[in-house]
Amino acid sequence: QVQLVESGGGSVRPGGSLRLSCEASDRTFGNYDMAWFRQAPGQGRETVAHIRANGEGAVYADSVKGRFTISRDNAKSTLYLQMNNLKPEGTAVYYCNAPFARFGTQTIWTWGQGTQVSVSS
Repeated sequence: QVQLVESGGGSVRPGGSLRLSCEASDRTFGNYDMAWFRQAPGQGRETVAHIRANGEGAVYADSVKGRFTISRDNAKSTLYLQMNNLKPEGTAVYYCNAPFARFGTQTIWTWGQGTQVSVSS
């Protein structure tokens, strides 16, 4: 089973930036489309961004479009999420995983612990 370790979260003020990383334990990472998800307190998990296995075709939720950028380094088995102009509604635990379908919520691997992002003034 592939292990996923998310990092890079923290507390920032509105308008701030963070860069999240997700390292996978297996080199098969490069064979899979990947996505970032987030779960805010009391809410369900939502897909934030999706990227194809070859690093192309990024798709974003409307709520983050133009502010977040998903990327990957298959040689390092690592997924990234650059988050700019963060808003308070971006407060959530952020996770990565390989979705079964493009921008879907069903996932292939066991969830990691996630990384907490808190945006407040």
